Amino acid sequence: MISKQLILQNWLWVILGAAVLLLVVLPPVLPIFIVILLTQGLIFGLVAMSLDILIGYTKLAALGHAAYFAIGAYTAAILATRHAAGFGFCLFSGIGLSLMTAAIIGLFVIRLSGVYFLMCTLSIAMCFWGLAFKWTQMTGGENGISRIPRPNIGFSVDLYNNLTFHYFVLIFFVLCAVLIVLLVRSPFGRTLVGIRDGESRMRVLGYNVWLHKYLAYIIGSTFAGVAGVLWAFFNRYVGYTDVSLYRCMEVFLMVSIGGQGTLIGPNIGAFLIVFMRNLVSAYTNRWLLVIAIVYILTARFAPMGFIGYLKRFQKVRGGI
Repeated sequence: MISKQLILQNWLWVILGAAVLLLVVLPPVLPIFIVILLTQGLIFGLVAMSLDILIGYTKLAALGHAAYFAIGAYTAAILATRHAAGFGFCLFSGIGLSLMTAAIIGLFVIRLSGVYFLMCTLSIAMCFWGLAFKWTQMTGGENGISRIPRPNIGFSVDLYNNLTFHYFVLIFFVLCAVLIVLLVRSPFGRTLVGIRDGESRMRVLGYNVWLHKYLAYIIGSTFAGVAGVLWAFFNRYVGYTDVSLYRCMEVFLMVSIGGQGTLIGPNIGAFLIVFMRNLVSAYTNRWLLVIAIVYILTARFAPMGFIGYLKRFQKVRGGI
């Protein structure tokens, strides 16, 4: 039983490594439209992994995670367009503001659990949505912030070229993915899993459950801020829709469809939804209905997501 689970996990990581290799090798021969979608998939894959730290490893169903994504995006957009700030300053400012905001909000929301935590995080995200929509002088309101210049990193690297920017994002994706993997495999990460599986037991064993949840909330929100900064420079536009209910639900669905607590699953969900959003919407205006149907089918036949379904199939097939 253990050996078969390990074999499945190893195969999943082999598939992930092959996927990263393909993301390096294939883009030069692919249509530019597909390259753009792959870049979007990497950015939202990072957001989904950051949310999976909360949902999959700590059992914190944060429905308003897009708020920190938007904070990073707006911070980079404002600094780049109005103050001509460099990429490094925009990146660290977006990360810092996301971290500080999460540290303040986390002091209150971590005391909640279950549906109360879910609804509170969503309410906070909607507060940020209202701020982005109404604070016209700062955020541009309904018009958002456009014409965000691509970073200038020197070395004759033209990041206005979508292929070059794809590799630029891929580097950040790999670095963040490695850090997240090291996190969940560290003693801290294993403690989070223990809290997820038995919070009262971990509390009896002497672990500070609240502190671990609080730190997980800050870490997950910080990585979302990194993705937000990359999104601002990639999309060259940031608007209130980036913190809307739709965006919150979209990121949540990426984790749910792919599989919670796996890191690989959220990336599968991210790429699936990004491609579905762009390809299906080219043929129908009811693409949200299509995504809803996919989610319903997933909840019905694979409630643990795509990766969870593979694990279940492996058990059934192996007779264990």
